[in-house]
Amino acid sequence: MRGKDSKKLLIIINGKGGVGKDTLCDFAARHYAVRNTSSITPIKEIAAANGWQGEKTPKARKFLADLKEVFTQYNDLPTRYLLKQYQEFLDGEEELMFAHIREGGEIDKLKRQVPGACITLLVKRSGDGPRQWGNASDDDVENYHYDYIYENGKPLEEAEADFMAFLEKVLETI
Repeated sequence: MRGKDSKKLLIIINGKGGVGKDTLCDFAARHYAVRNTSSITPIKEIAAANGWQGEKTPKARKFLADLKEVFTQYNDLPTRYLLKQYQEFLDGEEELMFAHIREGGEIDKLKRQVPGACITLLVKRSGDGPRQWGNASDDDVENYHYDYIYENGKPLEEAEADFMAFLEKVLETI
């Protein structure tokens, strides 16, 4: 652990569906106090209250992306949610906060509004072809300039050590 007096870090994490972002966040949580949140969380809650059952089909992903866009335009719910999470992070004991955001403009918006240390991280996996989900939020993930790119290509039994070595190098630069 980095200790209570160490600097907190917001890591805006992104990557195509299925590249292991949550698994990497879980690895980090074994070594640091972590808050793992997503801009889509309040949208999923609204969708679930109205019939969405958690499926990750292209149709469901487009539905969530479209619903997120509507709320972004209407009252900026996704960013307001993340800023609330960020304030709780600052007030709490966590050392790292992972914020999952798909859209480049939304990444930039959050970066402009947080006062502390913040980096962007793209997670990729070799062999993941150019799969298209049918919505810009998922399909344009790699059309952004990230601070760091992590290639998640190790077998699961080696992945934690590899990611933690990567994360430690990043933390040394902060």
